[in-house]
Amino acid sequence: MNIKKVRLLIFAAGLSVIFTWARAETTVPEIEALLDRLSLEEKAGQLTLIPIEGEPTQEHIQMIRDGKVGSAIKAHGAANNLKLQQVAVEESKSGIPILFQEDVIHGYNTVTPVPLAEAASWDMAAIKESAAAAAREASAAGIQLTYAPMVDISRDPRWGRILEAAGEDPYLGALVAAARVKGFQEGNEDPNQNLLATVKHFAGYGASLAGRDYNIRDIAERELREIHLPPFQAAINAGVSSVMGAYTAYDGIPATAHTQLMRKILRDEMGFDGVLITDWETIPNLIRTGVAANDLDAAQMAIETGFDIDMTSQRYVKFLPQLVRQGRLPEKLVDDAVRRVLLLKRKAGLLGAPYARFKPEREAEQFLSAQNWAAAKDIALKSIVLLKNEKQTLPVSTEVKTIAVIGPYAKNQRALLGWWSGRGSPEDVISIYDGLKAEFASNVSFSFAEGVKVERFEKAGAELIPKAVDIASSADLVVMVLGEDHWMSGEGGGTASLHLPGLQEKLVATIAEKTDTPIVSVVVSGRPYVLTEVARHSDALVQAWMPGTTGGEAVAEVLSGKYNPSGKLPVTFPYHQGQIPIFYNYKKTSHPFDAGPDDNRYTTSYRDVPTTPLYPFGYGLSYTTFDYGEIKLSSNDLSMDGEIKASIKVTNSGDFEGREIVQLYLHDRVASVTRPFKELKGFALLDLKPGESQTASFTITADTLAFIGRDLQSTIEPGDFDLYIGRSSADYKAASFTLVQ
Repeated sequence: MNIKKVRLLIFAAGLSVIFTWARAETTVPEIEALLDRLSLEEKAGQLTLIPIEGEPTQEHIQMIRDGKVGSAIKAHGAANNLKLQQVAVEESKSGIPILFQEDVIHGYNTVTPVPLAEAASWDMAAIKESAAAAAREASAAGIQLTYAPMVDISRDPRWGRILEAAGEDPYLGALVAAARVKGFQEGNEDPNQNLLATVKHFAGYGASLAGRDYNIRDIAERELREIHLPPFQAAINAGVSSVMGAYTAYDGIPATAHTQLMRKILRDEMGFDGVLITDWETIPNLIRTGVAANDLDAAQMAIETGFDIDMTSQRYVKFLPQLVRQGRLPEKLVDDAVRRVLLLKRKAGLLGAPYARFKPEREAEQFLSAQNWAAAKDIALKSIVLLKNEKQTLPVSTEVKTIAVIGPYAKNQRALLGWWSGRGSPEDVISIYDGLKAEFASNVSFSFAEGVKVERFEKAGAELIPKAVDIASSADLVVMVLGEDHWMSGEGGGTASLHLPGLQEKLVATIAEKTDTPIVSVVVSGRPYVLTEVARHSDALVQAWMPGTTGGEAVAEVLSGKYNPSGKLPVTFPYHQGQIPIFYNYKKTSHPFDAGPDDNRYTTSYRDVPTTPLYPFGYGLSYTTFDYGEIKLSSNDLSMDGEIKASIKVTNSGDFEGREIVQLYLHDRVASVTRPFKELKGFALLDLKPGESQTASFTITADTLAFIGRDLQSTIEPGDFDLYIGRSSADYKAASFTLVQ
């Protein structure tokens, strides 16, 4: 076997990480034997993925018998998929099993919080276990491959698919990507309980124009490499099995036809040697975007670009044999793609034991099992972010005897699941209202009012507000449950407005103005909303995201104080929607961001609203307080081949046990290209009892300071650097050091 060593330097917002891996250039006799006996039509069939929703039709069955299907999507249930597999193995000439694929995004039956929420935990172990739980359930239902994780970095909360990502930062996004890949693919000891992972969407899909899905915005190669590629590299380094291309284009070329992006960057530079999958119907999309004249040309572009599996369009099975026989396409390209697909099926264990993954009795054991419920609840608790807590409104005092639960999402079970909810049922979801009642049991009496209605984006239900005011007036505490319906975020869920839909802001303001009852607002959403007015009228504000099946329990335990919130924002919350895009790691400009006390107009600021966000990246409160000491550096000078350690003492000075997520940021004072004001370079999770102190330590090397220079190559430049350690990107202690030649 010939081993080719590949060494690549990639960048995560200025963080450089050197990966070295071995790419095996070899052949597997079992795979070659299968490949040799396939006809050209059967080879094209192995590259074809078809949707089978509900009961398979006779057409589906016949396609499988004829060897025209290599993979299926939307086919669910171990018993159902076993029957389809038996057709493929026992009735088709090739006898090659089908690979069953699905969108298992955040849970399958026991639904976990949306990925943006999970990123707010900053807890890679919990994120990995969440993916492992999803794998246990989906594999029990006859699925072998998932289209997750989505690792697109996004700085525009108008984009609905920010729900499915890890936020705005490539360093955090890269760690989350690796954790989810490991969880799906290796999280369970029994390999038949794991899923093959697909990292998507390669590449730059999160840079959507105006927050509209599928909307092309050309980005510079520097941005591609600094911001968008690092999470993909982390997933590849973690062993991800497949990559999905993006709907959109890069540098004017649709991803499905971008040979340089897929072959040179993804495969040659980044070292990916797995299966490359199109997104839904993206081959015919080449005609719609005007780069292909017809289906024949589109299919040729896609296979030449390096795509191995055609998702749903059937252009490969219809046109690849014709392209080869006409001499327009070398059969070797088809063989290479089939070889990768067969290796993927071998990795899934299907070639050696095609029926081993189809055990109908496992479904009942796994669905909503105690183990999966515990994993979902753990990540839900850790994902919740406390944004405001004046006068120690939370946790709920024992003196509170009556709680008015108000809002359109207090009893809404479906909204807690989010857009991609697998086979999760709203009936299994613990609503926030039910969670509160169970948590406080007989100690508190509850009343409920919907307050307003959310009917699409109409301002409906104003007539319900007076009743809400009445029950709020007679209660000791109001818990407002606000947010958005499940379909308002997710794919195709772009919104121009970032204000809570309908009359929800008016509802909060009216209750605040007409009663003296303290208000706790809980927000259920898949994106950062502009919560400026909600925060103004709330004594406490909790970002619950779309917390999944166990969400009501998790929210109730946070409000009661049984669990001390520890989440930190993975994305900036704007003060005003006109600030979009707003993120923490802006690059330095010629003019300051702060207008200063003299209101200097010659700054990169606004005249009408603050430049700063409502809540910055990395922000999140606790029921306890954490005191930070001063930063200690092992040296003020860092040599090119050395390291320095930065440490800080953190003390829990409050009355609750709690977790603090200590964050490290760096700033390059002078560089050959403009650099960000600060970049996340590390973080530490400290669990502290009252009065306890721990030290967070970080190691910095010259590689940590590398960035892409003027020639788009790795560079490390000597000079002065600022180092920040603290609670968030906006609240920290500072020190400095020098990188010497």
